[in-house]
Order: sequence, then C-alpha cells, then structure tokens
Amino acid sequence: MRQRRHRAATYTASVLTAGALFSLALAPGIEVKPPGKGDDPPARQPSALNFGAFLDSGALGVKQIAGLEKWLGGTDIKVGHTYLPGDSWLDIEGGAGFLDPWAAWRRERPDRTLVLNVPMQALNEVEVPDNRVRRLLARGARGQYDEHFKKLAERLVELKIPDTIIVLGWEMNGTTYTHRCGPDPAAWKKYWQNAVAAMRSVPGQKFRFDFAPSRGRDAVPWTECYPGDDVVDIIGMDSYDQPPARNFDEEVKEPYGLQQQVDFAAAHKKPISYPEWGLFRNGDNPEYMRRMLAWMDLHKPLYNTITDYCPHGVWGCAENPRSSEVYRSLLHGQTVPTPQPNTPQPSTPTSPAPAHPVSPQPATPPQPTVPTKPSTPPLPATPPLPSTSTKPLAPVAPKPPESCSPVDLGPWVEYWMGGKLCVRLDWYSRRS
Repeated sequence: MRQRRHRAATYTASVLTAGALFSLALAPGIEVKPPGKGDDPPARQPSALNFGAFLDSGALGVKQIAGLEKWLGGTDIKVGHTYLPGDSWLDIEGGAGFLDPWAAWRRERPDRTLVLNVPMQALNEVEVPDNRVRRLLARGARGQYDEHFKKLAERLVELKIPDTIIVLGWEMNGTTYTHRCGPDPAAWKKYWQNAVAAMRSVPGQKFRFDFAPSRGRDAVPWTECYPGDDVVDIIGMDSYDQPPARNFDEEVKEPYGLQQQVDFAAAHKKPISYPEWGLFRNGDNPEYMRRMLAWMDLHKPLYNTITDYCPHGVWGCAENPRSSEVYRSLLHGQTVPTPQPNTPQPSTPTSPAPAHPVSPQPATPPQPTVPTKPSTPPLPATPPLPSTSTKPLAPVAPKPPESCSPVDLGPWVEYWMGGKLCVRLDWYSRRS
C-alpha cells in the first residue's frame, strides 16, 4: 500500500488557480529525459497560467487570495478550488452557508471558475473497513444517495454557480477515504453514474465532472474504477513527489503514472487536470518542482493546484525554500494578456530614417546662359560634392606643374575649363 498524507476532516483543502482555461494539447509519446540533465522543455509561465495553492476550505481561503497574488507579483487568480466537508450528508449537500463566500467570489467576475471536490460518502475520512464500504457502495449503486447529490446541484444553481467543476470521489483508487473504489469497483462505477445523473437532472446546470485518482496503482488500478466517457468530462490526477517513485522520471513511467494518465485522456478525448500536487516524502526537491511545472507546460491541463500546507507547499510552508524559489520565479507576475488584433507588421520599415545626414547628390550641372556683353561674369554656385561623411569635405585646388605660369582668364572661363590655363616658360628651350 502506498504511503499517503492524511488530510484532517476539519482541514479540507481549498485551492486557488490562475489563468485562462486551456484546451487539450496532448502528446502520448513524450520522450522521458534522464534526471538531472536539465534538458526538459523549459517551464515558461506554465500552462501555466492555471496554477494555484491550497490555502483553506472556507471563507479564509477566499480572503487569502490577495496574499497569494501579492507573493506572486500581482498574478491574476481566476480559478478557485475548495472541498466540501465529508462529515455528514448535510455537508455534502452544500448546506450551512459553506459555499456562500466561494459563490460570491465566483460571481464577481465572469471569467472565473470554481472547482469543488465532492465526497461520495458521509464520514469520508473515518477508517471504515472494506466490508462496510462494500455495503455503502451497494446502496449508492441502487440510487439510495441520489437525493443528496440533487440537493447539492440545486444549491449550486441557486447560488448562480451552475458551471462549477465537480471533482467527485477523488483518489478512489487509494485507501484514505470511505468513498474508495477498491472493495467493489463495479458498484462504485454505478454509484458514480447515478450521482452524475442526479446532478445533471437539475434545470440550469452546466457541471463538468473530473475523475481524479492518485498517481500510480495504489490499492487498485484506477482504470478499473473509470465509470465511462458519458459521465466524465476531465481526467485528473493527484500527484505528489513521494515513493515508490524516486525521481520524476519514475513518476512519469510508473504503471498508472503521469504518462498513462495523458495517454488515457487522449484515447478518451478528454482534457487533463492536476487538482492536487506538491512535495512530500522526497523532501525539498527543486528538480521535481521544475520538471512538474515543465510537464504541465507541455501537456496543458485544464487547471492545476499545488497543496500549500507542510510538507507539500511553497508559500504556506517554510520547509521547502529551494522549491519555493523555483515555483515563485516561474509563476511570478502571471496575467492573461488582452487579445490584440492580428495585424501583420512589415518586416522592414518602408521609409527608414538614415543613421547619419547624407549630402544630396548633384544633378547634371545646368548649362550657363552666355551674357551678350559680359563685363564681369557672374560666379556660378559651386555644385555640392557627394559625401558619406557627416562633415562635408572642402574642395582641394589642383597643384600647377613645375615651370608653369598660370594665366588669369577670369573665374567664369576657368570654371568651365576646369582650372587655370598654364603656360610653360621653358617651351623655347625644349625645342632647341
């Protein structure tokens, strides 16, 4: 039997998750990397935008949302997750005002979602022997508990939260809860079908039902408890870092582990979720934290919620400082961006500004107008010289050859001749 942490009935979980809900993007044949290699897909804003932490099940859990958001740098928390107490059927029906603060939080914004874990038995965390559980399951299979689930559905619709995600009978493959599947899987599946039918019979409901076993085989293979595609909307899994898995690779590859969950969901065309996950018997393990976040970034669960009390957590538990730093650094400041119109942008500017001023290039010099009686010809404007420098270069006058006397013909003529006329004074000696 797998060792499992115990959650006291008075300390049931509430979990807060952030981000937009994601559609399924599964890859059944993921290659598993050796531990410690550091070559997993980077956990960038894990699929993250849908993350959270167990805080408290009642009104305190709602109040603590602001603290979690502040610790995560202003992250916008959009999904709340709480657990109905399992002490009595009145608890399971959602009575005594327990759901009121969560419903009010949900109704404040239309883009929020509430996830609600619902026990399938009263006295759910009392150690009830298998023979007694078997008799309780038989009653559920005969429909004797349907009225309780119908009342819960009516309560949720009355509170104007009819689209709540229902995590019904979680970790049914283990031994912790009275609503476990192992003593009679066939009766358990029929009981689940009856509970779902009772809740769906209520007008106005829009519930989605999450089938969430614990990772691994546990007491029985969780596939033996699967009640059918028509009564399941999400394939969840509660996954803690604990033996028998010694590292994250084994958590992926073990029978009924993370990989089998992804493959099973893909085969049944369902999205996945991780209602509970976190550190446990393997201690403060930043490698697990990094790789679990990367796994979720790759497989895009509908939501994921870390359990945030010791020894599992990162914000509400000071025992895991290294894992806490990984979690916080990867999930800090997460907000859902406002969608922008898909306007194509040019790859290069159509009119780029030059890095430096460029001197204009001269056109063909204009033909001069010859004056009828030029006394002193007008000086033409000096044409601009091309230059790639920011500072234009001054023109350089040509140096006259040796033994040459320039003749002054006036600036207008010299301009069109290209310079002064030079007459050599040794022409006579050169002939003799």
